[in-house]
Amino acid sequence: MELGAFSISLAVRDLPVSQAFYEKLGFTLFGGEPANGWAIMKAGTTVVGLFHGMFEGNILTFNPGWDSDAQPVSVFTDVRSIQQRLRADGIALLTAADEGTAGPASITLEDPDGNVILIDQHI
Repeated sequence: MELGAFSISLAVRDLPVSQAFYEKLGFTLFGGEPANGWAIMKAGTTVVGLFHGMFEGNILTFNPGWDSDAQPVSVFTDVRSIQQRLRADGIALLTAADEGTAGPASITLEDPDGNVILIDQHI
């Protein structure tokens, strides 16, 4: 099962302060809308999303169909197939994708320690 590109989404208290901190670590602005409370930072193939006021905790994020540059890949596992596999393995989902659709969709689940995982397909 291929989960796609990985990033971590951090809930931050002060976006400009967090963005400046990650810039000092060598990250540059890769995407997002800082004026609207979110910035995607990148250093090499490492991606960190900074989000102010959008969610409470940090989230592990996977993007089926994307590489680490947010570019489409030709072969990937659709989020609905991932969902079916997780359910078959007895993993409970917090949110589920409509299996009667195609294209963009997402699912969320928690690991055994309560860390939220978002599998977010944009294509």
